[in-house]
Amino acid sequence: MDVRKVYEYALQREHEGLNFFASNASRFSHAAATGTFEKLAEEEKKHIEFINSLIAGLDAGGGRGIDVGQRLEQQGFFSQRAASEMLDQTVIEAMVPDLPVLRMAYLIERDLAEFYEMAAEQVADSEAKKALAMLAKWERGHEKLFKDMHDKAFQEYAGMPWGG
Repeated sequence: MDVRKVYEYALQREHEGLNFFASNASRFSHAAATGTFEKLAEEEKKHIEFINSLIAGLDAGGGRGIDVGQRLEQQGFFSQRAASEMLDQTVIEAMVPDLPVLRMAYLIERDLAEFYEMAAEQVADSEAKKALAMLAKWERGHEKLFKDMHDKAFQEYAGMPWGG
C-alpha cells in the first residue's frame, strides 16, 4: 500500500470532517453543544497538521512527522475531557432536535477510525503503522464521544411525550 496515497486520502477526509464540524456548530441552540462541535473542528485541524507533517516527513526521507503526533498527544485532546464537561442534561435536551447531525458526526469518526486501522494493518513502514494507529486512536475517542452524545440525546427524545 502506498503510504503517500494513504496520507493524501486521510488529509482529504480530515478536511471534510473539519468542514462538517465547523459548518454544523452553529446549528445547535445550546452554547455547550455548539462549543463541542467547534472544539472538534479544532481537533480536526490538529489531525490535518499531523498528516501534513507526515507527508513532509516522507518528502524529507521519512520518519520525522511522528514527532508532531506525539507532541499533539502530550498536549491532550478535547475528547478526553469532553464527556464529563459537556454532556449535562441541558446539553442533551438541546441536542434532541439535532439527532441526525450527531449520528452523522459519529459515523464520520467511526469511518475514519476504521480506515486508519485498516491502513495501519496494510502498510509495511513501521513509522506509518505508528502514525496511522495514533490517528485511529484519536478518531475512536471522537467516535465514542459522539456515540455517547447521540445515545443520550436519543434517550431523552424517546422519553418525551408525543409531539416533543
